[in-house]
Amino acid sequence: MAQEIERKFLVQGDFKIDVFKKFTIKQGYLSSDPERTVRVRIKGNQGFITIKGNADASGISRFEWEKEIPVADVEDLLKLCEPGVIDKTRFLVKSGDHTFEVDEFQGDNQGLIVAEIELSFENENFVKPAWLGEEVTGDRKYYNAMLVKNPFTKW
Repeated sequence: MAQEIERKFLVQGDFKIDVFKKFTIKQGYLSSDPERTVRVRIKGNQGFITIKGNADASGISRFEWEKEIPVADVEDLLKLCEPGVIDKTRFLVKSGDHTFEVDEFQGDNQGLIVAEIELSFENENFVKPAWLGEEVTGDRKYYNAMLVKNPFTKW
């Protein structure tokens, strides 16, 4: 069973000067039940289906299973998804030995910018760039599955 260990932060300031790669993401949810979210996603020119389990008490670790599938299959599955779609641009930013994934949301979540870092273990140290803001790890309102239901522009 794959375990995702991830911390999430709001972004304050200019992170784009350090970006080494970017791509667009469009995703929908076949199930947004926190016990088992099922997501389909087009990331750049690739398609994926992902299942995530409920987070642990810290909000840092949870089960994650992901498989690449054809983009045409994702486009078909998006028609079956719960209402709402997440549209965002993902920027990859190196920081020390780690890479932050910085998501700049569009549409109903316009104005929200969140950075995530995947770690090998929960207490792993990492370099915090100057643009890294408040930590929101474990705050469900920042989960993409929740942003579909309660978009940032309506907070």
